[in-house]
Amino acid sequence: MILTNTETIPGKKIVEHYGLVSGNTVRAKHIGRDLMAGLKNIIGGELKGYTELMKDSRNEALKRMMQQAEKMGANAVVNVRFSTSSITQGAAELYVYGTAVKAE
Repeated sequence: MILTNTETIPGKKIVEHYGLVSGNTVRAKHIGRDLMAGLKNIIGGELKGYTELMKDSRNEALKRMMQQAEKMGANAVVNVRFSTSSITQGAAELYVYGTAVKAE
């Protein structure tokens, strides 16, 4: 599956458009990560627990979007975009969307 954040795929021709596809996941913070984040806020530095949480969230949302695109018969998704939003205190949604296409 080809994924790109551009409207075209260099060296390929888009021969069919299948429409919007998306994937999402909602994740909550972990108490252990919160404790470490509190310490990092005092001394500074990267919040590695949250970085890992966001990485896992992106991968899960992308996987769900690609599965939807495959079911439509697509072999690529163009104009891929990510969005995040707060659901409740301590939980956030990561949403990814794009246009499913067939490229040759």
